Amino acid sequence: MVDNAGDAQTALVSLRNYLSEQKLALNGRLPAERQLCSELNLSRGKLRKALAQLESEGQIWRHVGRGTFIGPRPVLNLSDVEYLSEQSRPTEVMEARMAVEPQLAKLASLHSTASNFAEIRRCNRRCRAAKEWRVYEAWDNNFHQAIASATCNRLLISLFDTLNIVRRSTVWGQLRSTKLPPADHRSFDEHDAIYEAIAARDPELAAECMRTHLRSVRDRTFSSLDS
Repeated sequence: MVDNAGDAQTALVSLRNYLSEQKLALNGRLPAERQLCSELNLSRGKLRKALAQLESEGQIWRHVGRGTFIGPRPVLNLSDVEYLSEQSRPTEVMEARMAVEPQLAKLASLHSTASNFAEIRRCNRRCRAAKEWRVYEAWDNNFHQAIASATCNRLLISLFDTLNIVRRSTVWGQLRSTKLPPADHRSFDEHDAIYEAIAARDPELAAECMRTHLRSVRDRTFSSLDS
């Protein structure tokens, strides 16, 4: 008997790994389906099912006649997002994250489903396994996206998506002195704490763990700011 569920999961994993390893910018266009089928050795049907799953998670978005793009579907049109990115300083983006993401973690602890928990855990593990900074950053983005999705609140997810697009479009100018995150990279333990608080369904702890993580990111990025 053919294990269709197993084949679908294999296709999804292959596509996830492909996207995390490619140098595709936010709102960058994916290759055509025919090319993806060839590169991943997938049938058109299996590829489309995997693409549909990623689109439902907000990892990609599709526009009929234009193609498939990286990231969540913009709430605003791309010109509006570009305008926000041009007008927003990195410090403002971080302030917005500090205001929004702890509450998302709090709600995720209350409303997450088993599949939400599994996705947050998977992204966290892939962050630790990353062999390059750009791969780590892609999975770090997926980790925060998975937490937003776990709120199961479409309005909040849409608001997060807009903030996330602006964040990823902002030039941070952060230099890396190593090829990959060091084993003692502080975000690893911070991510663990966030996941564990959400999995324990402890909303106040989840919010505080996210707040602690964002402060840590802020302080590393803007060393001149007060902690």
